[in-house]
Amino acid sequence: MICNLCPRKCGALRDESHGEGFCGMPALPMCARAALHLWEEPCLSGKTGAGTVFFSGCTLGCVFCQNRSISRENFGKTMTEDELYTVFQRLADQGAACMELVTPTQFTHVLAKVLERPVPGGLPVVWNSGGYERPKVLRSLENKVDVYLPDLKYVTPSIAARYSGAEDYPEAAKAAILEMYRQRGPARLEAGMLKSGVLIRHMILPGQIMEAKRVMDWIAETFPSGGVLLSLMAQYTPVGELEDFPELQRPLRASELRAAKAYMENLGLPGYVQELEAVGEGFIPAFDLTGL
Repeated sequence: MICNLCPRKCGALRDESHGEGFCGMPALPMCARAALHLWEEPCLSGKTGAGTVFFSGCTLGCVFCQNRSISRENFGKTMTEDELYTVFQRLADQGAACMELVTPTQFTHVLAKVLERPVPGGLPVVWNSGGYERPKVLRSLENKVDVYLPDLKYVTPSIAARYSGAEDYPEAAKAAILEMYRQRGPARLEAGMLKSGVLIRHMILPGQIMEAKRVMDWIAETFPSGGVLLSLMAQYTPVGELEDFPELQRPLRASELRAAKAYMENLGLPGYVQELEAVGEGFIPAFDLTGL
């Protein structure tokens, strides 16, 4: 296939076992882990955990990436549509609260086909992405994805270029989130579990409280009150290639988290605030082909 799935539209050649594009992925999905995950937002994890499938590769180049072994080093196992569906069935049998697809953008062409089948256990499908998507491609997922879980990392192009190598990220992510909301509409919860809608994540970076506030301003100005949920994340851990980014070589300060939380509350944005206890490499999943 000639790939133009993500906003980079690099036109790379991808066959079943090899990929030449930015993400470096083959045409077949490559996965690194499939297991119940209790560390997601409560409305996704529930009591049993989200059934998470971690996909390899990434369309972004975040210098602080915590999942570098799979996002940039091409670790993982290629899987056919049938094999992937069997993984979904296994997670449902284990009692998963939802079927969560993590960093799936580069495999949208295959996942759209897999999701044409009945989802095992009737579980809601969660599309957990970096937000760097094309609305045209997202439309292939209409009525197949129940919950969109995108990042909105930045709204300032220069910051997006510096930290993720994608100056067009703010424009692309905003357009993608608007398409996600068009598909699913206002967030719908039942017994505390998110069954349909959009939950936007923003991970606060050290020294970037003003950017976090700009992100929240856009959400508040763009969507009706309560239309989307926000997850304000404090889990930033200084890992990755940070030699040229001294400002990122420390964890988030408690004062920074307090300021962001207060701003979220003042705007009346519903959702979740992660505490600093979630910081550390111990919270990074083991990418060892578990469940595959």
